[in-house]
Amino acid sequence: MSRSTSALAAVLSLALAAPAAAQTISNVQFQNGIAISGKAEDKSGDLSAFDRRVGFFSDIYYDRNTNEWWGLSDRGPGGGTLGYETRINRFTVDFDAQGKVSNYNVVQTIKFRDEGGNVLNGLSPGNAGNAGSLGRAFDPEGMVINPLNGNIIVSDEYGPSVIEFDRAGNLVKRYDVPANLVPRTSSGANYDATPSPTGASALKFGRENNRGLEGLAVSPDGKYVYAMLQNGRIEDGWSSAGGGTRGQFTRIIKYDVATGQAVGQYAYQLNSSGQGRGISAIVALGNDKFMILERNNRGIGVGATLASPDKKVFTIDLAGATDVTNMNLPALASGLGSIVPVAKNGTAVMDLAANTLPAIGNKVPEKWEGLAVGPQLANGKYLILAGTDNDYSVTQNGSNTQFDVYMNFSNADPMASSIQCPIGTTTGCFNTSNGLPANLTSAHDLLPGILHSYTADITGYVAPVPEPTTITLMAFGLAGLGVVTRRRRRNV
Repeated sequence: MSRSTSALAAVLSLALAAPAAAQTISNVQFQNGIAISGKAEDKSGDLSAFDRRVGFFSDIYYDRNTNEWWGLSDRGPGGGTLGYETRINRFTVDFDAQGKVSNYNVVQTIKFRDEGGNVLNGLSPGNAGNAGSLGRAFDPEGMVINPLNGNIIVSDEYGPSVIEFDRAGNLVKRYDVPANLVPRTSSGANYDATPSPTGASALKFGRENNRGLEGLAVSPDGKYVYAMLQNGRIEDGWSSAGGGTRGQFTRIIKYDVATGQAVGQYAYQLNSSGQGRGISAIVALGNDKFMILERNNRGIGVGATLASPDKKVFTIDLAGATDVTNMNLPALASGLGSIVPVAKNGTAVMDLAANTLPAIGNKVPEKWEGLAVGPQLANGKYLILAGTDNDYSVTQNGSNTQFDVYMNFSNADPMASSIQCPIGTTTGCFNTSNGLPANLTSAHDLLPGILHSYTADITGYVAPVPEPTTITLMAFGLAGLGVVTRRRRRNV
């Protein structure tokens, strides 16, 4: 049997397998974790090592049709103040029979381009020259592979947008942006506005700044993608009292992949609304069931508060949830009235803060953002990878000048005792705490990216695979390719 025929048979068997009636996750076990150097470089070929610095795990996706792992970079260092050509990395990892992971390696870097072939940039719209228009501004945060055509679908915070690219990174389709998500002041669309302080220039409607479409999932049949706001819209419980507080609900937006239109919005209840809590990832399990990564902004991170990290994964079911497209959500559950939110299992199936690594002083990273179901192991369990966003280990001052952040992870609070250096250098450094000159030691390093491996029993998991009709076309294509290949060989 040829490789292509064997691969086709494997995909066909998956696609024709009857899905189970329910999806449940149990017996989750932490296997191991790896710390990936903050100086690790991608395959972009950019001139500066700083520009080649890997943007870790704003999302992770495993394409079981091709056995490929993908890691999404976000808008780049500097929080939208530095030019950065947005990209995605295809990577490999090794794992043993128990699911222990090792040897992370970037093998391909793809940059995202618009309809004219221009690379989409991480600069915020305002820093790019026009806060009233998106232009080429792009902040990728969630991604999936379209199982029907292999395209890369990405959710973005700025728009908030959903955009589909081919495997070369060329834009092939923009999905519709629902009108109720567009950020607006009293004067109209403004993609850089913030909700406070209040006033004519304040954001009054739509997604909150830097809290746009954070997660993305695809249905097993490839017909729908589900994008999720990190937090609710301004109308969904935002209050300017006390310096600004968020509501306890956010939204899942369901898109028809064929038309690019949003066909529903559903309310998701966060465990609380404080400490910067929001969602970071959504992963499809099949039959309207998903995993949700929900976290606060505590832990080791650039500028983060260390104490009380909370990073948990819950399962949800969209069946029976109210379509809230034309509704505002309340600040608290007591105000839901007749609205039925998505059903959420109140007990977390995974606690990402429960296991730590000596490489970062056995402390919890702040930004757990990537989550993916990987291959099924020989023992029947599924591999699950979770990853962090290290923000390129970069911060900025009040004048938007950027600095590398070096930490000694054995210190009680690595960020509080950190040292900052001008980008790409190890001289002219100073203490973060007081601004006084400081010298790096061998114990200081950039914040690494963290990758954790778990295994779990997932009953009834339905993987994204091509439909039988699509596979039939693939079979004809492979057969035709074989005929052409044989003819070429005869003509040689």
